[in-house]
Amino acid sequence: MRPVSFADLEVAIRVLLDADQGQRTSLAQCLIERAHLADQYRQTRGRPHPEFGTGTLMSAAQKFKKQPRPAVLAADELKTTVTIVNALLAHCVHQSA
Repeated sequence: MRPVSFADLEVAIRVLLDADQGQRTSLAQCLIERAHLADQYRQTRGRPHPEFGTGTLMSAAQKFKKQPRPAVLAADELKTTVTIVNALLAHCVHQSA
């Protein structure tokens, strides 16, 4: 997966906010895995993955329904931010092992 930007986080959060709370952790893991697979594809084939994009979290999230950008980060938005950050940290630990 390519390096994560704040824009990547925002789009991922908006995708997760559109899902049921019980599905958000698995959806976060799915987005990260898609970004990782797309980046591998891009590196080996020299072009974006046809379904998962260019290897960024944002491109992996593009085909998912998203909530509009929240005006403020209330409790649900903050919890969702923690969900995606924890999934990213777990991915980093797994990749470095």
